[in-house]
Amino acid sequence: MMVKRDTYKYHLKRGNTILRSGITNDLDRREGEHKRKYGKDVHIYQVGRITTKESAKEWEDQQKKGTP
Repeated sequence: MMVKRDTYKYHLKRGNTILRSGITNDLDRREGEHKRKYGKDVHIYQVGRITTKESAKEWEDQQKKGTP
């Protein structure tokens, strides 16, 4: 069985500063949501390639713990 790779990992940035890290299945939609909350000067930087939801969730948990 093929594992579905449909999840992006990203950093939300203002300039070169990372405001938060997250995962999504739609980068454009998520960036729009963040712009409404954080202001028009933020942007999403995709981290790595599209991956599985499970793998992306593990990465997100590591980011919250401060592990690269």
